[in-house]
Amino acid sequence: MKITKSSMSPFLCFSFFFVLQFPLISFSKTTLAGARFPSSLITPEKVSASAQNKLYRTKYFTQILDHFNFYPKSYQTFQQRYLISDTFWGGAKNNAPIFVYTGNEGNIEWFAQNVGFLYETAPHFKALVVFIEHRFYGKSIPYGGKKSVAYSNATTLGHLSSTQALADYASLITDLKKNLSATDSPVVVFGGSYGGMLAAWFRLKYPHVTIGALASSAPLLNFENITSPYSFRNIVTQDFKSVSENCYKVIKGSWDQIENTANQPGGLELLRKSFKLCKNSVEYLEDWLSTAYAYTAMTDYPTPSNFLSPLPAFPVKKMCEAIDDPATDRAIMQFDLKFFDLVQACTEMIMPTSGSNKDSIFPASDWDYKDQASVCKSRFGIEPRPLWVTTEFGGHDIERVLKRYGSNIIFFNGLRDPWSGGGVLKNISNSIVAIVAKEGAHHVDLMFKSSEDPEWLKDVRKQEIKIIAKWISQYYHDLAQLF
Repeated sequence: MKITKSSMSPFLCFSFFFVLQFPLISFSKTTLAGARFPSSLITPEKVSASAQNKLYRTKYFTQILDHFNFYPKSYQTFQQRYLISDTFWGGAKNNAPIFVYTGNEGNIEWFAQNVGFLYETAPHFKALVVFIEHRFYGKSIPYGGKKSVAYSNATTLGHLSSTQALADYASLITDLKKNLSATDSPVVVFGGSYGGMLAAWFRLKYPHVTIGALASSAPLLNFENITSPYSFRNIVTQDFKSVSENCYKVIKGSWDQIENTANQPGGLELLRKSFKLCKNSVEYLEDWLSTAYAYTAMTDYPTPSNFLSPLPAFPVKKMCEAIDDPATDRAIMQFDLKFFDLVQACTEMIMPTSGSNKDSIFPASDWDYKDQASVCKSRFGIEPRPLWVTTEFGGHDIERVLKRYGSNIIFFNGLRDPWSGGGVLKNISNSIVAIVAKEGAHHVDLMFKSSEDPEWLKDVRKQEIKIIAKWISQYYHDLAQLF
């Protein structure tokens, strides 16, 4: 039988209805099955050229290639980009604070144009604001700034790691303070998602450089044998199910319908045309759909946003309205999903997230490290080190461990964020505080404020400002005791 749209089951028709709002799809040659990184596996919106004049100035720092070896090649340098705003800075003479955003895996301008919390908090503290770009991303490319060279093989990619990035930040901050004659200015670091992980680790590894860290939506515990590989998709499932039981059932049932259609004569071609795929591949389609659902859950913000793509407020609800009622406005949402492989998801950031139980919105599956390792070896020629992050930074028994030696860290997590399952959700000590928002999504606290922000979000930011003020006040008190 020839499969046509009219002969398909309602499940598949509903799935088509929603997905056709996501117009452009392109895939890398090899996808990292089950590999997920705590931020964007999709390309962000283009950065605004005009924003630089309003928000920040661009500068570059001559950074060393390898901080942990003394071989001649280790002393090669590259230009690391950072963005700076001194509009509200109280100056070095007043030991005014410096707020530093520890850059994620992407163009730092994208983060600087979406993370409004630092700019909006700076006047209160008279703070200097700095966004530092992560090595190997944006314009901070080693090996002469040539990405084709930097990403060419496992040897060059060996210099892309979180430990190297943290050392970059420490070197840049130290040099910047020296050049500004601001050696006594306190530094507070901020980060969201992977950047939030870096911020927390930076506080633990470089306490002499920063007095505290705000780590938003930082899945520090999303590693093997700490957080269940089913956690991520269970939260996505609950996000949709909490909005609409029918929506949940439709999406859950759509996978079988896609498979059934693909197995019919002409079915693959029908899927390709209907979903506007580049190739006739069920695997690519299922990867794309899974990512669309996951990112809709991650960015289920209470106000319209433009962080990953233009989205309305409560996008999970909007998506389910479209599935539940075919008469709903078809122009509700658009993603420009262009997948790309992240090397760090194949080296140190081995974060099990693809497990799905029988009640999941996704097809039932188990997370298999061997599958991921095989793809990583094929794609990059790299053997993953799944236990390295917890060896280097810790994670097991984190409450007991950090209570002994850590201090001055805020962990924010929104429970609608799939990454919150790997976050710190309980206070560890008087100064290592967990702020949890039941309705919060992925690092929503760091976004620019809006007149439409709900009261709970305003309260979260007030709590964070109050804690940071306490850190800075204590720092000034301790500094005064030295003289």
